[in-house]
Amino acid sequence: MSTAQVTVRYFAGARAAAGVDTETRTAATLDELVAQIVDAHGERLERVLTACSFLVDGTQTRNRALVLEPGAVVDVLPPFAGG
Repeated sequence: MSTAQVTVRYFAGARAAAGVDTETRTAATLDELVAQIVDAHGERLERVLTACSFLVDGTQTRNRALVLEPGAVVDVLPPFAGG
């Protein structure tokens, strides 16, 4: 399986935990990407990710085995209060 360069965008509490708004990573799957960002940003982000949803190119997914395409945009979205 080949790896793809993807853009990761963090929102709200995920952004605070990661300490960055956006970053570029290289990963083959969403699961591999999540492991990389946890390794890079630590336990605080790992805790936040347990409640987060992921959008890959605008489509929500829970499939951590999802193969990432080159140029994909992965949004990390914690739960939002309100509407």
